[in-house]
Amino acid sequence: MKLDVLADDGCQLWTEQAGQGHPLVFCHGGPGIWDTLDDLAAMFAGSSRTIRWDQRGCGRSQRRGPYSVARSISDLDAVRDQIAGPRAALLGHSWGAYLALRYAIEHPDRVSHLIYVSGTGIDRDRGWHPGYHRNLRARLGNHLSRWETLEAARARTDDEERELAVLQWSADFADPSTAIEHAEQMATPWLGINYDCNAVIGADAKHELSTTDLAAQCQALAIPVLIVDGTADIRPRSAVDSLHKALPNAQRLTLPNAGHLPWTEQPKAFHQAVTTFLT
Repeated sequence: MKLDVLADDGCQLWTEQAGQGHPLVFCHGGPGIWDTLDDLAAMFAGSSRTIRWDQRGCGRSQRRGPYSVARSISDLDAVRDQIAGPRAALLGHSWGAYLALRYAIEHPDRVSHLIYVSGTGIDRDRGWHPGYHRNLRARLGNHLSRWETLEAARARTDDEERELAVLQWSADFADPSTAIEHAEQMATPWLGINYDCNAVIGADAKHELSTTDLAAQCQALAIPVLIVDGTADIRPRSAVDSLHKALPNAQRLTLPNAGHLPWTEQPKAFHQAVTTFLT
């Protein structure tokens, strides 16, 4: 069922819900892309009421700002209030994992469980970046030259934008024989990347990490947290160590032979871990 949510400033947010049970709200990655978690949500529609949404300026939501971490938290609260109800479980992926964590810190009474998937931690120096860029180039392999050409282009057609995204997203999978296929699925339908949103929220999150003691705030977060990583994620997983250490009620699962989208390459183990955690 597709529903629209109005943020407190009137911005229209696309949402979709399915299934029955305790609400489970998904926060997609990016920032600046749309919800590509339909296959993930389908895993849990038999046991939860799954709620997906496109963040403002992205995909099927209204393409307007302003963009910030605080604004994203307020938008998530509108989705929670208007669709999920008083209290929901949150599952955030990549940038969405940071958003879900920040929401839980601000509104712990509105969150029953937090599932933090393939996030990049809370370290002030964001020290995972150099390793990520090295690993990205290595994982691209034979596609590196084409990716570099597209990345360096001053102007790209819509088809070239999609091709660049597919190549870059293919590095997020452990198995190169199926990586392009998985990335193509993520890019279908192609709804375009909001680079302004990406840049502004990325800079805001960086500033927030460098000026806020998130570790101390995490130490006060009593809700149960499940951290899920893939061993083959090109973002160094050591970046999440300090977050895991700071959270008082957290468990961590690292899935072998899985990249940045661990549910795609290890679906049974991922489903079992999350289902057990939620129940």
